[in-house]
Amino acid sequence: MDTRPVNIAELRRMRAAGEKIACLTCYDASFALIEDRAGVDIVLIGDSLGMVIHGSRTTTAVTVDDIVYHSKCVAPHLQRAFLMADLPFLSYATLERALDASQRVMQEGGAKMVKLEGGREQAAIVEYLAVRGVPVCAHLGLQPQFVHKMGTFKVQGRDDAAAETMLHDARVLADAGADLLLLECIPAALGQRIAAASPVPVIGIGAGREVDGQILVLHDILHISPMVTLGRTPRFVKNYMAGAADIESAIRAYVQEVKSGAYPAPEHCFDVTPPSVAARQPAQPDPQRQ
Repeated sequence: MDTRPVNIAELRRMRAAGEKIACLTCYDASFALIEDRAGVDIVLIGDSLGMVIHGSRTTTAVTVDDIVYHSKCVAPHLQRAFLMADLPFLSYATLERALDASQRVMQEGGAKMVKLEGGREQAAIVEYLAVRGVPVCAHLGLQPQFVHKMGTFKVQGRDDAAAETMLHDARVLADAGADLLLLECIPAALGQRIAAASPVPVIGIGAGREVDGQILVLHDILHISPMVTLGRTPRFVKNYMAGAADIESAIRAYVQEVKSGAYPAPEHCFDVTPPSVAARQPAQPDPQRQ
């Protein structure tokens, strides 16, 4: 494995070379060491920590202090992986707040990129941060911080109008200076369209196979998150502990499957018919849509 530190230029090179980018969340030193050894390219201090670490039902209670704390736990133990951190709910409601939050997670926490949710309405914030040297990942599709506004976690961009809006938003955000795009819970065909049109790498979580990389929540792939233990496993999640000798082997298997294209399989994608269903009902839509 190449041990040179991953940076934005390397991520662009990987995309140009057709090498898939493997990303995973992380929240502490022990897992940071394992993920770095296992070849994870991007480590995300996700506000998912509110659900998998704090036990909340949503991500909205996570604070900038929380992100800074967990970033400080992880950053010193990454030799190769690129560290990205979420800006929590309402921490980027204004230009000034966005800059202050970014300064904290980068200077205090050691992150090298911030991630924020929202479409074209966030373009001014993306540009404001980008021209000041803050690398930004823009998060489209299902946006967990908007759950109280949306009402539930569900697939986005299924109708033509919503798909065209998301495609346009992706272009606007990239033009504003976003260095990465992250797409969550959208039809595979839409993920492919956005990735093909994007000038920057596109990472997916439940966004199909034709994007430039994949990201999952660490606790989900280890089958220990509250959702999976309660039997509410998202369609895009695969249990990598099944058959693994240990945690590092499970994470290595995830990285290898992302790199090879084996993950995600059709059964992990939205609006794609799994082969087993297609064999039984070749003319029918996927009955397992979520």
